[in-house]
Amino acid sequence: MESNLNKTKFGKSYLRGETCQGIFINYKNISNSINKNISFGVAQIGKAFRNEISARQFVFRLREFQQMEMQYFDFPSNSKENFERFKKSSFEFLISLGISEENIRYKEHDNLVFYCKNALDIEYKYPVGWKELEGIHDRGDWDLSQHQKFSKTTMGFFDEITKKNYTPNIIETSIGVERLFLAVLLESYTEEELPDKTTRVVLKLKPEIAPIYVAVLPLFKKENLRQKATSVFNMLSGDYVCLYDETQSIGKRYRRADEVGTPFCITVDYQTLEDDTVTIRNRDSMKQDRVKVSDLKKSLSPELFE
Repeated sequence: MESNLNKTKFGKSYLRGETCQGIFINYKNISNSINKNISFGVAQIGKAFRNEISARQFVFRLREFQQMEMQYFDFPSNSKENFERFKKSSFEFLISLGISEENIRYKEHDNLVFYCKNALDIEYKYPVGWKELEGIHDRGDWDLSQHQKFSKTTMGFFDEITKKNYTPNIIETSIGVERLFLAVLLESYTEEELPDKTTRVVLKLKPEIAPIYVAVLPLFKKENLRQKATSVFNMLSGDYVCLYDETQSIGKRYRRADEVGTPFCITVDYQTLEDDTVTIRNRDSMKQDRVKVSDLKKSLSPELFE
């Protein structure tokens, strides 16, 4: 994609249409620097650009977006096995993020591009319909062989076991960051009607990916409660991403924590000052338990949300 810099004193420049070519160009440097023969993979995240005439459909037709990908280099004889392995592991990874299995599916490519030996997409059922979320491609040795041809640099390797020269086969997995982020939000966003007829908004993120894992909340803005809550916060912040919040009522603070997907809230109250126990609240069930401060870390388990 040609940039507007063409019209400036800096001369002609181009925006990359895909992020993978940087890996292929640097393949030789990478393999030499890690002193490793295949198989190995290289993963990265970066900007990619499309020459969209009309950018629309929210995150689906963007001119500029973030792309995560991995290029896996191995023997050509292992290409089918590796393709199936990454097909399965990519599906399992999406499920591990909290995406429902019924909302994702495989879609085989009807027409393969000239360099591709095999390809499929993992699609997600967005509100606007099924859209591509991740692509898995067997690129063969096309990319490395072309760089080898025009750079006059050997991209292959000599296998000491078979005594043959090989150009590695490449399996690629590629996923759009914005599309993945949207899918996770859609799966997590929930509106619940409570017994008192009010509605709470809760982001039921998997605890492992919640931006804040624990909120520490003194019941009131009193100095003795603040000091104790601060000590609890300091104790936990070395192991978890924590938030300290003492503004507004405790109920409103619970709701704020629910809205950003915080799995646990810890309330420090006057009983804490007497017996060194705190109230720990589960985001999804809203169940509250009294635990000793010394037992807090083992009580903050992601398994409570399984």
